[in-house]
Amino acid sequence: MPLLSYKETLNLKLNSIPVLYLKKLALILDKSVKGTSSDIIKSLLESETNQETIDKFIKEIYFEMIQKRKSFISDEELKNELLKVSNFSWGVVQGQLDQKIQTEYVRKIVKYDELLKKVKDKLHNEITNYTICTWYNHWTTVL
Repeated sequence: MPLLSYKETLNLKLNSIPVLYLKKLALILDKSVKGTSSDIIKSLLESETNQETIDKFIKEIYFEMIQKRKSFISDEELKNELLKVSNFSWGVVQGQLDQKIQTEYVRKIVKYDELLKKVKDKLHNEITNYTICTWYNHWTTVL
């Protein structure tokens, strides 16, 4: 028995498609749908939608995205850029950067010069590390 039903699987696939492409898919499937991505997905889920057509469409979208990315950086060049990362240290818990700034800097430090010094000495490195880690995760996923 599969983990997800047909509709659940279809919903996941449709939710992976950006809204502009969803509109294009709706046209391909002869569905005149307007509104948000949720409206389009709901309409496609309620109709008899062929998963093979959606699978083919998704593959075409991602092939197009890969070709576009390759037009400005090849796989080999991208790998070489990723290999430049020598230290993978988040520095900040993912998703909690604003909270950290508020609790450890904004609400704690009362002197302006001390704030600037701490930001330069510590926060700058943490933000740099965080940015490098998210960049690395993004581009390894793209690759």
